[in-house]
Amino acid sequence: MLKKVIYILYVLIIVCLGSATIIEKYHGTMFVSSYIYGSWWMCVLWALLVGAGVFYILKRRVRRLSMITLHLAFIVILIGAFLTHLTSKNGLVHLRKGESVHTYECQSSSGETSISPLPFSIRLDEFSIKKHAGTDAAEDYISRFTIHTSETDSVQGEVSMNHIYSHHNTRLYQASYDEDGEGSYLTLNSDPYGIPVTYIGYALLFIGLLWILVDPKGKYRVIIRQLSSTPKTMLILLLYIMSTDLSSAAPVLSEDIAVTFGKLTMVYNDRVCPVQTYALDFTKKLYGKRRYNGYSAEQVLTGFMFWYDEWKKERIIKVKNSSVCERLGIGSYCSIDDLFKGGYLLGPYMMEYYNGLSDKFHEGIGKLDEKVGLIMDIRTFAPLKVFPYTHNGETSWYSPTDSYPPYLNAERKAYMQNIFVLLKESVRKHKEDEVSDVLSRLKKYQYTYGGNSIPSSARLTAEYLYNDIPFATVLFMLNLTMGLLGLFYIIWQISRRSNKSSTHSIISSKGVKPTISVILQFIIMLLSFIGLTTCLILRWVIRGTIPMSNGYETMLVMAWMIMLVAILLYRRFQIILTFGFLLSGFFLLVSHISQMDPQITHLMPVLSSPLLTIHVSIIMMAYALLSLTFICGLTGVLIRLIRGRNASGVGEQLRSLQVLSQLFLYPSLTFLGFGIFIGAIWANVSWGSYWSWDPKETWALITLMVYAVAVHDNSIPSLRRPFVYHLFMTFAFLTILMTYFGVNYVLGGMHSYA
Repeated sequence: MLKKVIYILYVLIIVCLGSATIIEKYHGTMFVSSYIYGSWWMCVLWALLVGAGVFYILKRRVRRLSMITLHLAFIVILIGAFLTHLTSKNGLVHLRKGESVHTYECQSSSGETSISPLPFSIRLDEFSIKKHAGTDAAEDYISRFTIHTSETDSVQGEVSMNHIYSHHNTRLYQASYDEDGEGSYLTLNSDPYGIPVTYIGYALLFIGLLWILVDPKGKYRVIIRQLSSTPKTMLILLLYIMSTDLSSAAPVLSEDIAVTFGKLTMVYNDRVCPVQTYALDFTKKLYGKRRYNGYSAEQVLTGFMFWYDEWKKERIIKVKNSSVCERLGIGSYCSIDDLFKGGYLLGPYMMEYYNGLSDKFHEGIGKLDEKVGLIMDIRTFAPLKVFPYTHNGETSWYSPTDSYPPYLNAERKAYMQNIFVLLKESVRKHKEDEVSDVLSRLKKYQYTYGGNSIPSSARLTAEYLYNDIPFATVLFMLNLTMGLLGLFYIIWQISRRSNKSSTHSIISSKGVKPTISVILQFIIMLLSFIGLTTCLILRWVIRGTIPMSNGYETMLVMAWMIMLVAILLYRRFQIILTFGFLLSGFFLLVSHISQMDPQITHLMPVLSSPLLTIHVSIIMMAYALLSLTFICGLTGVLIRLIRGRNASGVGEQLRSLQVLSQLFLYPSLTFLGFGIFIGAIWANVSWGSYWSWDPKETWALITLMVYAVAVHDNSIPSLRRPFVYHLFMTFAFLTILMTYFGVNYVLGGMHSYA
């Protein structure tokens, strides 16, 4: 009876948490904070679960200290959260330069704003925005202030993103600022009881999670001792042949001149980068590929710049929306001329779009209009911010059409405004020597006036190499193809064998040396891993920070970690190579075709923290390992469905896959627990609240709770049956998909950028 009560409470809490994230999308954060997360009945549910769990542990007479420490940690964390709920104070302080403030604004659970007194007065002395050299991208926001505790006692303080200021039990965080730069918003937090108790819980949690992995009498050590009976398989190699495009008759720069042009630098995406990077994005946005009819991206870009009348006839604009093609009478690829037949065909529909029509057709019209805008802009050279100028130690970059500051002399302005016009004349007259000379002088100009905003030669070289090789595209085709073939091969081999010894030879690695095909498969995996490692290193060098700041990069890191696990474990679990190819290929495919943006940009100031690297890398490792448990589960379910319940050797195969899955499950839970609560510490440092029930946080907790069920097979006997276990692990993967993709693209929240 007690176990049933725990089951019901556990499932009910998970359902409530998941439902709250959906309700929040439609009714707002304050609503769910008041009526769900912070409600009395939710507190009662947590309390009942804790009470029932404690009673159950006492009833079972659990004496293993690792298990006691781990479960005690969650109890202490919940107590800390309850103390925070009851005793913490949060609010917002609005400061104006030179003015003293004695109060702060706080918002009640009902959404009403009230004014509360500060324990001191605070005056803003200065607010500044630190920018990345040569760009308008913010690197940090800094507020400097003076705190007066009495008429005679005062202290000066400073806050910036990820750097807080503490005064006794009151902590101040940089939140926002006024548009005129004369004011700043600081978040105030006072939680003297909840934070220390919660941090004690975190410490116990970290100890407990590690302890269950190294406990000599723990279940994970039992799993390690069963490694000799784990599975293996053989794979087939397939080479993917990429097709080439036909040549085009549109005029272009020679390849050498186009490369020289691409090596100029410009401000794009709020960072200084090669023009080549902009050209690649320009071509991919128009055409969907890196090259057009055999021409490089630089040749396509300069084609529209210097031969617009000829290039406007090229059907280079990809139209993804079929209804747009039908109603406009154009093909899936169209030209500028196709859209300007007796006027701008998109014009009337764009007016409807601006007036609020946002169905799929009008959204398609809007996206098509954006592509037309790219071409129209490049005709005037407006996007090409290639002219740097340093004044009073600050470098700004300009395009030929920008408004120039008054300190620029007439000669300098004339150069910026006319150099591309002159370059166009030389290009159209086929005077390549003049073109080369102009580009050479422009590059010299950039280094003369660009100051320290010009990237180092190492960064530029890294970006040229990164731009030359479509790492994710090549690797997803290779890995996914090999993974699918390997999986089909396993299923085919299992389905055609009937006796126990023959089926065991397919999946057992005990005493079996790797075959030539397995060695070849390993070599390909190693080469793919080296390629992806190179890709990540190049992105790291280009931006100067570890590549884990957005969805595209975390997909790459997830694939990298899966391949690393496969390489390390393939001798003992040769089937892991199939899993490694399949999962890494899937994540690389997602990064390739989804809405994720591969463009390299500067980090948001709030992400410029060493805790970002730790938090994201640990979470990604957890997701990578849990993804492997999904493949184990899916393989087990397919084996059972194809061969049947009573077929010879099926039980042994499912049990072997279960052991392999559990080998990944325990460390993945450790990583996930570490990652979630390191993220909570980071949130406390950056935002003043270690847990805000953001949708991503909530679904990460749900994921932890769901997968934690799988390690409680002593309390849930049905999970000892391999098929039930694999079925559970297959469906549990839906929580990861919701955590990563559902939150990012449906629910939103603070973490929707990740």
